Amino acid sequence: MPIEIDKILAAAPATTRGQATQLSCDPKGERIVYASGKSIFVRTIDEPSKSLQYTGHTTTTTVARFSPSGFWVASGDVSGKVRVWDAVGAENTKGEYSIISGRINDIAWDGDSQRVIAVGDGRERFGHAFTADSGNSVGEVTGHSKVVNAVSIRQQRPLRAATVSDDGSMCFLHGAPFKFADKASEHKGFVTGTAFSPDGATLVTVGADRKIQLYDGKTGAPTKTIGEGVHTGGIYGISWASDSKHFVTSSADQTVRVWDAESGKNTETWRFGPEGSVSIPDQQVGVVWPHGRTDGLIISLNLNGDLSYLVPGNPKPIRVVQGHNKNITALGASPDGQALLTGSFEGRVLSWDLAAGTGTVVDGQSHSNQVTQFALSPSGGTVYSVGWDDTLRSVDVSANTFTGLSTKLSAQPKGIATTSDGKFVVVAAHTGIQVYQGPDFISELPTTFTSTAIAASPTDGSVIAVGGDGNTVRIHSLSSSDGTLSSQPVAVLTNSSAQISTLSFSRDGKFLAAGNSTGKIVVYRTSGSGSWEVETDRWSAHTARVLSIAWNEAGTHAVSGGLDTNVCVWSLAKPGSRTSAPNAHKDGVNGVAWMEEGTVVSTGVDGAVKVWKVSGLP
Repeated sequence: MPIEIDKILAAAPATTRGQATQLSCDPKGERIVYASGKSIFVRTIDEPSKSLQYTGHTTTTTVARFSPSGFWVASGDVSGKVRVWDAVGAENTKGEYSIISGRINDIAWDGDSQRVIAVGDGRERFGHAFTADSGNSVGEVTGHSKVVNAVSIRQQRPLRAATVSDDGSMCFLHGAPFKFADKASEHKGFVTGTAFSPDGATLVTVGADRKIQLYDGKTGAPTKTIGEGVHTGGIYGISWASDSKHFVTSSADQTVRVWDAESGKNTETWRFGPEGSVSIPDQQVGVVWPHGRTDGLIISLNLNGDLSYLVPGNPKPIRVVQGHNKNITALGASPDGQALLTGSFEGRVLSWDLAAGTGTVVDGQSHSNQVTQFALSPSGGTVYSVGWDDTLRSVDVSANTFTGLSTKLSAQPKGIATTSDGKFVVVAAHTGIQVYQGPDFISELPTTFTSTAIAASPTDGSVIAVGGDGNTVRIHSLSSSDGTLSSQPVAVLTNSSAQISTLSFSRDGKFLAAGNSTGKIVVYRTSGSGSWEVETDRWSAHTARVLSIAWNEAGTHAVSGGLDTNVCVWSLAKPGSRTSAPNAHKDGVNGVAWMEEGTVVSTGVDGAVKVWKVSGLP
């Protein structure tokens, strides 16, 4: 019963307000690479659903750069380590090198794909030059008194490098070995980016002072200043066109601008966000101009992590690639696969088209904090959600928008479910089990225990399962007439060996799976008489908390995801037989869904949505 990855819908690039996010393309202009969470993602530009994930870092990643050959990627993290790895398979690691004692902010390769300079925020030094294959020193980065934000290496000989810093200066290095040669302080304030032109003739720096400074690429001598007063916000991105005559900048003023290096004129501008208003999420914090293409494509990144595809001559993006750049905490899917929603730690909600491999942010007022769980109406037209902002919200699936109807909950929600007739929405909260009809509060059953999970039978609208109070699952009866829950449970299930962490009914309502905090799953055969019997308690391959369970349409198999990073597929007919996808999501699998037969979707802490093919089910 093998389970194989079909596609990775990559996480969005991680962004930080007031800080540049570095993007890099391969020399053919086919792929883009960036950092997100503890992973590095390599995506095909024209088909973003085709991507690779590198998970070799153990701390939060910060930057990734293709080598000029396109065969290798060098990536850095907050601990000061740089790893060099295979850009094709994202598996073979050439080396790991400890460069500085703090965050790596930028990396640059020389034209031979042999030497690398990494810079950032260190205590003893702010950067270092080394060989990619062995880590041997090939120079030092000196001359700065504060954190170094960016670095660029001239691709021609004689080798030159430039570094820019929060101290307002640009240091010019001669190499190899690289050593300090000159220093220029043309900027007033933080210098955020630098880049040599592809022909090596010109160097450019940009900064928070909204100024663009040009230098001679061989000597590092300042030549001219351009663009003063054009950008009205700090400039965070800089990238050259392949012709070495034009470059592009991105800014906190919500614009991306193309410049003619010779005349110093702004030749093209794209502005994002509502016209005439300030929109912080539309601040442009990174940009790259891929070489090797004939369409002139420019890719810009906003603070939300959206990648906008821009083509000169077209005033609007030809494509916007959206995703999560935070922990995905909730996954909701309709059995027919028509609705697939994900919600993340900061409240961002996306709907997904698996066939196209694209995600779209749901319009309207979303949650302001972590999305806890989704529940779909039986018709699939409405999705209900609860979050840490203590609100119940609903999404119109066809319109891909929040309906605007929201209900303030009396306590933090732990889970949500809808009844089989779609009449009621049931929310498990700290204070009790609350019942709603649309946005209207109907009733609440106070509890003396803290609820940990909730599920509703998809075939019997009166059956509600609640996990909590250690290893106990309580089955309550819900009145279809007035929406009240039975004060006493009709059944109490205590076969689990640890605290219940998730509950899931099979689609035919015959089975209830209860996952617990130690990684075990107990499956009960449902019964209207109250005598719920254990169908199997042998699903016990997870080594940590089970966070999500979903059943196939036939009710013969289930898939689970856990804190142990694994996705497991189980069989009722052969409970001892299972298949696993280890390390499916770095740091944990928070959600799983069984779409059509043979297709499973998972989400996790890494911000990615992954589609798996399951075959050979017994």
